[in-house]
Amino acid sequence: MHVAVRQPHIRALLGRLLTAGLRAVDPAEALRRSIRKSGAVLRVGQRRYDLRKHRRVIVVGAGKASASMAQALEGRLGSRVHAGLVVVKYGHAAPTKTIQVVEAGHPIPDRAGQQAATRILALVGDLSSQDLLIVLISGGASSLLPSPFPGLTLTDKQKTTHLLLRCGATIQEMNTVRKHLSALKGGRLAAATAATVLCLILSDVIGNDVGAIGSGPTAPDPTTYADACGILHRYRLWSKVPPHVRLHLARGVRGRATETPKPGAALFRRVHHQIIGDNAAAVEAVASAARRSGLHALVLSTSLVGEARAAATAFGAMAREVVASDRPVRRPACLIAGGELTVTVRGKGRGGRAQEFVLATALETAALDKVWVAAFGTDGTDGPTPVAGAVADGATLRRARRLGLDPREVLDRNDTYPFFKRLGGHIATGPTRTNVNDLHLLLAL
Repeated sequence: MHVAVRQPHIRALLGRLLTAGLRAVDPAEALRRSIRKSGAVLRVGQRRYDLRKHRRVIVVGAGKASASMAQALEGRLGSRVHAGLVVVKYGHAAPTKTIQVVEAGHPIPDRAGQQAATRILALVGDLSSQDLLIVLISGGASSLLPSPFPGLTLTDKQKTTHLLLRCGATIQEMNTVRKHLSALKGGRLAAATAATVLCLILSDVIGNDVGAIGSGPTAPDPTTYADACGILHRYRLWSKVPPHVRLHLARGVRGRATETPKPGAALFRRVHHQIIGDNAAAVEAVASAARRSGLHALVLSTSLVGEARAAATAFGAMAREVVASDRPVRRPACLIAGGELTVTVRGKGRGGRAQEFVLATALETAALDKVWVAAFGTDGTDGPTPVAGAVADGATLRRARRLGLDPREVLDRNDTYPFFKRLGGHIATGPTRTNVNDLHLLLAL
């Protein structure tokens, strides 16, 4: 991990904190902690699966962590795994023996993902009630498994996804739309097979809603076509999405396209979901590492949502309170929050939600001494940029102005990536092969 901070002691401190967070949600370790095998019996949570009663064990899945999860599962089950296929983002593959790993596009779905989704649907459709299907899901699965509903094309889904990513919609809203454009999401994968289904999930969704993680391919979907239409209207995207998308959703509202399987459907009696890791684990690990480093750590939230700039305003207010009166925690302090902020893109720049949050917070705390703000995506990627996030303090803004950069103008253009690249403020991890939302830290020393 590279944390671009001029002060060596701050660079080392942030490196320890962020590394602790990532280690706590290592997908392979999380899977090994969550499942046990004794002889032919597989134990997952309170459930037991006697593998002798299943003709085949097939593994499918998708997400940035799915290759590492597949690797660990092979280590647990060995020759019991008959075959499998998981899909990861480009650069996030890991070596496996029996389960094939395919790389595809994220966050914009591509042809490789569509071909993999077609293969997965064919594979699960061939299973019987005597088979066990293990599904590995982590953040990114929704984009990595594009399977357009009949009558729609991959281009239709790509254009719709691009619009949703830039409008400020929450991940739940995005997934409501994507479920109703898909032949696989919103429980349709579970409906496509007769097998017993065990879904192991590394959660990137606040609250661990299994119907929202990866658009819930094996989970009941309480949302409707009408909900999807309402979201597109709310964000003024209805007239911008492709005509075939509007036609399909309108047909669904009229009952002329099959709805996603709903809660209470009989098919879900043979489906079990197990969360093996989430953002809370990462946040608590950061807090523990901060305390070991002599800081007074305070966890603000593991469900931080909303616009990045609004969150920055709140963080700035807390930083001023800490500096002025040692509340809500005394210095040296570390405030920590996990979650997933959004950015409504209005400019034509390049950046991500973590970098946007850091710059906006740095503006709020510019007058404070010995205050740093950092944020990064646990998957190692912040938006459509090659870095995980950024770190800044008042000195960062002073250097920027000496270079002729206006931080507020940068925010207005949503152009934070080149800003931090020029100032050397990026956090770079490379692919972490995990994904449990973002981490946000504020240090007041």
